[in-house]
Amino acid sequence: MESHEVIRQALDKAHVKEIAAKMGVSLSLIYKWGQRDEDEGSGASNPLDRVRQLYELTGDDHLIQWLCHKAEGVLVKNPPTGKQPGREVMPATQEIVQQFADLLSAISHAASDNCISKAESEKIRHEWDELKRLTERFVKWCEAGDFQHLAEDLRRNHH
Repeated sequence: MESHEVIRQALDKAHVKEIAAKMGVSLSLIYKWGQRDEDEGSGASNPLDRVRQLYELTGDDHLIQWLCHKAEGVLVKNPPTGKQPGREVMPATQEIVQQFADLLSAISHAASDNCISKAESEKIRHEWDELKRLTERFVKWCEAGDFQHLAEDLRRNHH
């Protein structure tokens, strides 16, 4: 789905005049965001395209993670497609266990003085989001059957 289509769908469910007023932009600009950009070479024009472009230029996942957090979610990147060597079960599970340990450490450290500061809560949030991300990636790999080569290696080593 194109960005203008996503915006148009969102606008169909909203009060467009109110949105324009609260954003401090013209009603025509809001409607323009929901239309295909006829000048394909003119660069990103709507807010979604601008955020996507910023992400592509910086390569910083925190931009998207922030948006997901504001929508009460978390960014979970899809694992690379195809079976690739080096993506074995044990390193992946150890990575999850280590991230869980990091989360517990952040919680323990924050609670040690019986008061959790804003910085400490942000650290806990970061560790929690990382644990969710790593675990979701692992589950997706499992669902895709991306550990088949590990079983082959185990059979070779035990014979």
